[in-house]
Amino acid sequence: MSTDLVKALGVIPARLGSTRLPEKVLRLIDGKPMIQHVWERARQAKKLEDVIVATDDTRIQQCVEGFGGKAFMTRRDHPNGTSRIAEVMGRFKQSLVINIQGDQPLVDPKALDEMVNIFEREKDVEVLTLAVRMTNKTSFENPNVVKVVCDAEGNALYFSRAGIPFFQGKQSGAFSFLKHLGVYGYRRDFLLKFVDWKPGILEDNEKLEQLRVLERGRSIRVIETAYDFISVDTEEDLREVEKRLQKNPIRN
Repeated sequence: MSTDLVKALGVIPARLGSTRLPEKVLRLIDGKPMIQHVWERARQAKKLEDVIVATDDTRIQQCVEGFGGKAFMTRRDHPNGTSRIAEVMGRFKQSLVINIQGDQPLVDPKALDEMVNIFEREKDVEVLTLAVRMTNKTSFENPNVVKVVCDAEGNALYFSRAGIPFFQGKQSGAFSFLKHLGVYGYRRDFLLKFVDWKPGILEDNEKLEQLRVLERGRSIRVIETAYDFISVDTEEDLREVEKRLQKNPIRN
């Protein structure tokens, strides 16, 4: 098993458009814009050579550069963040890229490092992602919470907005499920191919682009993290994140 070091770039795709919480990446949390919290935490990852915010909006660019970050301006016609990241990787030479969500200010830098570690150890892994084990049945039934089930090797079998796996009430052990966190790692060559693939039936039905990988018969390694990063979509999410940050502030 090879342990050769590889170069990795962290990219945070960020846009202002958000139907549930307008301009959320610029919303202040504990006195800082959300995107700054994400960037500062990602910068603590020891395995990332650099962290760049990819955006098509000058307000986000000015915000990022204002706190000392790097912003890369992209085209406006990207269908999603993955496509935006692919444009960035067309201009950078790192062999790995970690897709960090711009609305997750509690992202764990140790989890980002572990993603790169797995790429270094296992050369057959082309794409991987993060999940957290949860026991909240309300979240399990919420279609906005994406669930994932895995095989014995930790590779994703399926992602769904539905409650998977189905529980008949007499399962062995306590109830739990894996919540998908939406943070991805890609090998550069795989990412550039992936964005050219057309969406399949499952992706169209679930509106989950990671299903495009599974429909093509390719694998996604799932890494279980210690805690929920929380994707900020509501005012309630903002308050919860601010409360957690006050208990565990960022250390620059």
